[in-house]
Amino acid sequence: MTMVRLRRQDPRIVGSYRLLRRLGAGGMGVVYLGVDRHGKKVALKLIRQELAGNPEFRSRFAREVAAAAMVRGNRTAPLVDADPNAERPWLATEYVPGPSLQRRVGDRGPLGCLDLARVGSAVADGLVSVHAVGVVHRDVKPSNILLSPDGPQIIDFGIAYADGAGTLTVTGTAVGSPGFLAPEQVRGQTVTPATDIFALGVTLAYAGRGAPPFGSGPVDALLYRVVHEEPDLEGVPEQVAPLIAACLSKDPRMRPTAEQVRERLAVIARQREAERGTPARGLEFGGPTTPAPGPKGVRSGRHDVDATAPGHRERDRDRDRGRRESARREALRRDEDTRAGERPSSSRTDSGRRPPEGRTGPRQDPSRHDQHRPDPHRSDSHRSEPGRHDPDRHDSGRHDAVRHEPGRHEPARHDGGRHDSARHDTVRPEPPR
Repeated sequence: MTMVRLRRQDPRIVGSYRLLRRLGAGGMGVVYLGVDRHGKKVALKLIRQELAGNPEFRSRFAREVAAAAMVRGNRTAPLVDADPNAERPWLATEYVPGPSLQRRVGDRGPLGCLDLARVGSAVADGLVSVHAVGVVHRDVKPSNILLSPDGPQIIDFGIAYADGAGTLTVTGTAVGSPGFLAPEQVRGQTVTPATDIFALGVTLAYAGRGAPPFGSGPVDALLYRVVHEEPDLEGVPEQVAPLIAACLSKDPRMRPTAEQVRERLAVIARQREAERGTPARGLEFGGPTTPAPGPKGVRSGRHDVDATAPGHRERDRDRDRGRRESARREALRRDEDTRAGERPSSSRTDSGRRPPEGRTGPRQDPSRHDQHRPDPHRSDSHRSEPGRHDPDRHDSGRHDAVRHEPGRHEPARHDGGRHDSARHDTVRPEPPR
């Protein structure tokens, strides 16, 4: 709400509240920002003097204050105090910070489909609480919806109506805002919860297209169009337009309930979130916080988690690399076991290439080996290759003076690629030629 300084004719004290600023004015009175003795802020509505002198108005106002006091919900500003018997009756509700929906649309233009569905679902949720206690708000409109940090809030129960109380009129004119009145209000018929649904439809149409669906102009022209003409929904997001059209039905019995509007708009909001790929979260303007189902998600706790998100892709790549590395090491181990179990018959491989030194040697001849257990006192039973030390492999069949001739088979040589801890094959070196 826009705050302005108090005017000279404005009171400074009402009840136990000190008035600080003007928040707005309407047909029934002026709304002020006030504080109590503890510094708690309230929105205090003071009834106009000309209405205060009407006994019938006072009586009905008292009944409606009592009805508004019954409303409890997260989407309505609760009534905290009232005095319908004061010289000028007044009521005070909890102060809600934040701009009105009317100001938001006026400053930044119409809402998109997602925000419109979020706001509409939250407002419908507030109306569910209102209707549950037999109360009809009767003045749902963009200026009575505040976009607080905690989500949309419905304010101004000054003309709320309780079942069985009859309609509240002033000098024969229906109370409310022209252009947002339902046809039954214009005709002076009994209001029902469906009356608030019509006003909600007008409010959502305004928020979705930036202009009222029944246009503007003189009051008589507006009221005629409300009763006899169809609303203009051009510009309203197509996903929401059919529901708004149902809310604006001339016949109250054809309108959906507040619960149906809330659930349908919540579904639309979740669908839009899924299409946009937005994470599941609370609504920007409040409303249901049910996680949006994702077409490519996996369940993780209370929310859907996108398995294609960068973090998940990185973890999948790391896991795949680990698996490939484990498979590679396992293949190398099996290959070593295979080479150890199959002794080659030649110093050359099948391809004709000479195997690397220290890896594979010629097959040893068991007939020329003295097989015995290793003698711990004997140090010359093995000779290592000069200039090379391999702690895991020994080439005991090679002498410095012996040269390999390509393709020549040396039966006296032994496999230096394995060291058997249980036995040693000692080979006597061949004398030099």
